[in-house]
Amino acid sequence: MSVIEFQEFYLENGLKVIVHEDHSIPSAVLNVIYRVGARNENEDKTGFAHLFEHLMFGGSKHIPNYDTPLQMVGGENNAFTTNDITNYYLTVPSNQIETGFWLESDRMLELDFSQKNLDIQKSVVIEEFKQRYLNKPYGDAHLILRGLHYTTHPYRWPTIGKEIAHIESATLEDVKKFFFGYYAPNNATLVVAGNVTLGQVKELAEKWFGPIPKRELLHQPLPVEPKQTEARKATVYRDIPFPAVYKMYHIPSYTEKGYYAADIITDILSSGKAGHLYQHMVKDKQVASSVRAFSWGAHDPGAISIDGTLAEGVTVEQYEAALQEVLDGLFNLPESELQRIKNAIEAHYLMDRIKLLNKAMNLAISDVLGDPELVNTSLKNYLDLTLEDIVEARKEYLRADNCSTLYYLPNNGNDKA
Repeated sequence: MSVIEFQEFYLENGLKVIVHEDHSIPSAVLNVIYRVGARNENEDKTGFAHLFEHLMFGGSKHIPNYDTPLQMVGGENNAFTTNDITNYYLTVPSNQIETGFWLESDRMLELDFSQKNLDIQKSVVIEEFKQRYLNKPYGDAHLILRGLHYTTHPYRWPTIGKEIAHIESATLEDVKKFFFGYYAPNNATLVVAGNVTLGQVKELAEKWFGPIPKRELLHQPLPVEPKQTEARKATVYRDIPFPAVYKMYHIPSYTEKGYYAADIITDILSSGKAGHLYQHMVKDKQVASSVRAFSWGAHDPGAISIDGTLAEGVTVEQYEAALQEVLDGLFNLPESELQRIKNAIEAHYLMDRIKLLNKAMNLAISDVLGDPELVNTSLKNYLDLTLEDIVEARKEYLRADNCSTLYYLPNNGNDKA
């Protein structure tokens, strides 16, 4: 298996730089990852990390338009926000690499903090909130479920925020404080990958990022989510055609061994039509029209979610009984099934290493998790799992007293909750 080789160095302002040389194609990637996500927000002012993903494309101190100069040199860019990080990346022809350094460094230096820009981006985010969570059937299910499952930790709200009012009330003073407290060289990692050299990157990093001052960060210790000791349940009524059931279970963080066993369980349950949930609940029992499982891998203890929409005429009790049969089936998993999932994970892992952008992004994420070498070693955490590990994870995490359940039911004359 090919190893992703890299070198790293720091600037005096605290910016960590990782360089991966790949001279096979005439392209280069700049990936800037900031150690700030929704979990770092004040619970009365949520959605700021995601709002900043938008604000960062609205112009910076010396560059009023980010996209135009990048497009003029044949570049592309995008970004994403999670509860733990905010990640920005661009791809350019390698002979235009300095354009990327110029653009990203100016955004790190200071944004265009104008009321007009803030109002535009607030409107965009508010509309996104409505489309994804409020005006879409079943859209607010996980918004509610997070608040039920997490009582203390800031994972209890999604990246877009707890409510629209928090975005509506955001002021220029609020966003400036957030920016200078988190968007800092000493709170970021820059990964440069592609047809570049270490010496070239050192020179450009010093030139463009070196003058940015180190900043005092706003990071505070996060509250620890208490261990759940009893099942939690809630019911809401909405204008939907069929009932749905959403379940969430606590699992360890990315940095713990138990996470990998929990994550591979979701692949066993929900690997397309071969997954146990589809086979048993949709195809055989016909109690669900759709059902899926996925893990919320996170820097702090995350979760497994199992979402199902009931088939016509099926009761919640019938659905839950069938689901329990699937979960209990994990106690008797054949070795061949575990190996099938391992093979699929390994194939995806190898495919993911082909694209330059993926290599840069995975280096950045691995570094934020504590060690960029994880980009080369994380696969082993899956391949080393045994059937005993799966059984132990099933017993430890997929318990009723570790579960929060949201019953999402049609509003047939009931009051909405």
